[in-house]
Order: sequence, then C-alpha cells, then structure tokens
Amino acid sequence: MIFPYQVVRVVIATRPVDFRKGHDGLAAMAHAELGFAPKAGVMGVFRSKRGNRIKVLSRDGGGIVMIYKRLEA
Repeated sequence: MIFPYQVVRVVIATRPVDFRKGHDGLAAMAHAELGFAPKAGVMGVFRSKRGNRIKVLSRDGGGIVMIYKRLEA
C-alpha cells in the first residue's frame, strides 16, 4: 500500500480518459484540462470508458507514481 507523505488534495475526473496514456500523458492532460499539476502534490483519479479500471497519479518523494487498478464486480 502506498500512503501519501502529507495531506493530499484529490481530483476525480468525471469523464473517461484514453487508457493508453501513461504518466506523462495523464499529467499533461491533468494540467491542461483539469487545471492541476500532479507535481504540486495533487492526486488525480482517472477512469476508463467502461468504468472497470482506474489510474491514479500521485507524487511521492522521488517523482510521479501511477497506480493502475482493475475493478471487479
């Protein structure tokens, strides 16, 4: 389990994103469309079109971490 090292603001994207995007693509989209930068300590949660997968962008002490989770029924 990964725990943030400080108080973290969480932003949840309500529209699905292209899940072929990686760290850099999601971080650029978060900055351009959602108005936050993961490097600033904001955690972003993105969902797939079907809603059965999520990606979370977070920052730890060394850089940006992407967490991928497949949700089960």
